[in-house]
Amino acid sequence: MKKKVLLMGASGSGKTSMRSLIFSNNPASLTSRLGATIDVEQNHVRFLGDLILNLWDCGGQDAFMDSYLSIQQSTIFQHVGVMIYVFEVETRNMEKDLEYYKACLAALKRYSPNAAVFLLVHKMDLARGPRAETLARKAKELKDASGDAEVTVFGTSIYDESLYNAWSRIVHILIPNASVLSRHLAKLAAACSATEVVLFERTTFLVIATSTPPAAPSIASTAASTSSSAKTNGQLSAGTSLEDHESEYDPDPHKMAPTRYERTSELIKAFKYSCARVREEFHALEMELPEFTAVLDELTRNTYVLIVVHDPTIETAALRMNIRLARPKFEELQGDSLLS
Repeated sequence: MKKKVLLMGASGSGKTSMRSLIFSNNPASLTSRLGATIDVEQNHVRFLGDLILNLWDCGGQDAFMDSYLSIQQSTIFQHVGVMIYVFEVETRNMEKDLEYYKACLAALKRYSPNAAVFLLVHKMDLARGPRAETLARKAKELKDASGDAEVTVFGTSIYDESLYNAWSRIVHILIPNASVLSRHLAKLAAACSATEVVLFERTTFLVIATSTPPAAPSIASTAASTSSSAKTNGQLSAGTSLEDHESEYDPDPHKMAPTRYERTSELIKAFKYSCARVREEFHALEMELPEFTAVLDELTRNTYVLIVVHDPTIETAALRMNIRLARPKFEELQGDSLLS
């Protein structure tokens, strides 16, 4: 099963660098050696075994963009599953970038009306002002330019976990029955008395599913909730403090970091690269710390699973045994997910 993914944006916005980082296992330090993309580079990336991402990396020079929107329009924009449009956060040509983006959006609506659209505000490490404010401002500008089209905006950088967060969300929508995998991960978590179970794709280490899928609000709603957290439904009654409400129910008693999935992806990819440099192969990982125990091991031919437990009485051997027992079921689920 093939899924066509368009990667578009102005020349120098960082499209090829992020593709190299995610799909070619290259570290961020080596991306400066990459040259500009000429016309369209097509790559077939095998993801989850039978799911193939047909990735079209489109050069962003003006001559190429004009060609995509005229003589190549039907070729470029037909049968698209996802369009990812990359904007450089501190670009000096935002007006021109938006003109090309609107034209691409119109062509996509004509030839692939059901395609999902993701907008990446990239190179956030170069943002001059506070990153949160810069991203909120850019997101509003991009959503206004998108009109009635449904878009999702991410702020990304090749130097932190934000890029893995964005691409995990993008790839997640291409997996037909990811919610089924999440439900069975929850059952595995219960069997292991685990705090959380996370499923990663083997090659890219992007997050496929978790036992506790987050709500993941959009950037616009996140910005709004930050500025009005004490209004309307969030208003506290007289004489009642915020601490009193939190003490009644704490959904995250272990205070796990919200970026833990993407940070884990980034760290494991870096560790795998280090292993490759000394001609060793990464197989599995166990951690026994005072705060928690974690086991990362192969679940299926195309996935790894991370199990995190906070109960100190649970042994890593028990977790590995449960992973081994769960393998046949998840191989079956993965096959059903890709065939449906």
